[in-house]
Amino acid sequence: MCLGIPGQVVRVLDGYGGQIALVDVEGEHRKVNIGMLEGDCELGSGDWIIIHMGFAVDKTDADGAREALAGLRLMGRDETA
Repeated sequence: MCLGIPGQVVRVLDGYGGQIALVDVEGEHRKVNIGMLEGDCELGSGDWIIIHMGFAVDKTDADGAREALAGLRLMGRDETA
């Protein structure tokens, strides 16, 4: 299992072959490559993902995102950015 940061999809960006999304990570918008999830699931505004090294590695829900963030905080990470 890898360490991942939860983020909420704002929107999939035009161009880039549908592989880049604008994602809200703790209030900061970041471009994230969602290409590894292609074919596995459709992503849209409001969906939650787990991010590792700039790539979406899993789709989750709000509860899963809260659990991931709680795990980061337990490890002493106050900030995910």
